[in-house]
Amino acid sequence: MIRFTLNGEVVAVPEGTSPTITLLDWLRGPGRLPGTKEGCAEGDCGACTVVLENPDGTRTPVNACLMLLGQAAGRAIRTVEGLRGEDGGAHPVQQALAAHDGTQCGFCTPGIVMSAWAWTRGGGDPHEALAGNLCRCTGYRPILDAMTAMEDDGAPPPLAPDAPREVAAGSQRFFLPQGPEEALALRAAHPGAWLLAGGTDLGLRVSEHREAPEVVICLLGVPRWRRIEVTAEGILAGATASYARLLDACAGDADFAPVAALLRRLGSRQIRGMGTLGGNLGTASPIGDALPPLIALGARVTLASVRGEREMAVEDFLIGYRETALAADEIVTRVLLPRPPKGALLTCEKLSKRHDQDIATVGLSVLLTFADGVVAAARVAHGGCGPRAARAPGAEAALVGSPLDVAAAERAARALEAEVTPLSDLRGSAAYRRRAVGNLLRRMALRRVGVPPEVMALDAPGVVA
Repeated sequence: MIRFTLNGEVVAVPEGTSPTITLLDWLRGPGRLPGTKEGCAEGDCGACTVVLENPDGTRTPVNACLMLLGQAAGRAIRTVEGLRGEDGGAHPVQQALAAHDGTQCGFCTPGIVMSAWAWTRGGGDPHEALAGNLCRCTGYRPILDAMTAMEDDGAPPPLAPDAPREVAAGSQRFFLPQGPEEALALRAAHPGAWLLAGGTDLGLRVSEHREAPEVVICLLGVPRWRRIEVTAEGILAGATASYARLLDACAGDADFAPVAALLRRLGSRQIRGMGTLGGNLGTASPIGDALPPLIALGARVTLASVRGEREMAVEDFLIGYRETALAADEIVTRVLLPRPPKGALLTCEKLSKRHDQDIATVGLSVLLTFADGVVAAARVAHGGCGPRAARAPGAEAALVGSPLDVAAAERAARALEAEVTPLSDLRGSAAYRRRAVGNLLRRMALRRVGVPPEVMALDAPGVVA
């Protein structure tokens, strides 16, 4: 059976309960904890935010609408009902929100309370901490004012029970392997199973489309695949390490600062606390905010099965729209982000309708190396401009052999615009995407060399201010 710690007490879910219902549905139904709200049911509004209390004392806000009940096994979770002051009344975080008029209708407030409670432990920019919480009526100024009055309550993490290795409910089987050999054996035996890590993409198939997969292999219990190592070669990220941890690794290494800046805009703290690089690769989104940087860096992915391991470039792993080179019995286990060469220029950009918590309309990542003042090698990767994230060989060829100036960027941008095949959707038309991705390349050069007078006068062809 599924057992986890909920608001400081161990809860045993009755046998026969589906492990693939969302944690939100269980909380608001059998769990009888309706304080956690359902807004969008797709991880955007934050009304369903709950907090994972990790054994190391850190707190991770997550979207309960995307987290499956089976993923809760062996973990410690706190909901808004679990926050109490020393007198048994409102918690200081809740008191601060009330005192600063940080709520009106109150629907979003439980999720904001939980995000703020996690923030008091982890710190950082309060605006960024609230990027995954939508408040339609209060406005954020009083909420941010309230956060300035909040402090960490110092509460230690509660103990969590052990996770089972298998949960069965009717015809459903939910596996939680504890080691790589066990996971690979399960994959060989169940090639059609869902491979689940964070679930920020697969979870939508449950929360929105109400799918009930027959077999799930949850990979979160394999410690080796959660590791992140920073070495002279680069960053070696386990496939199930969260984006939050990858962001910390990139932010702590100057060579990967452009990647860190992009990852800060990937979803929200709730999404980054659950989402994983391996999952992003496995679903092969044609946009995939983090995929263009991987391709530009020449990242390599390791695939494993009971037959052994093989390694390939990420650009070769992505073979079509939502298609990868992953065999039916394989699992993505780790990704190597190579360290950029000394003196190289790495830029990672995305355009989206919102700065935070939005999928890129287009993305562009570029890695340039130089010799004797000219571009010696170029890797240009785009997302949102075709059926998959991919390199742009025409743009690369236009850059190599020339100094990085406005003229070279213009040639490369025109080549890039000619070779992408974007579609039109609600985020932007094909014409907009084509022009926008070219302009990202132009902007890279302008930032490098400064804005010349002819561009300031808007006389340069193809440059949009």
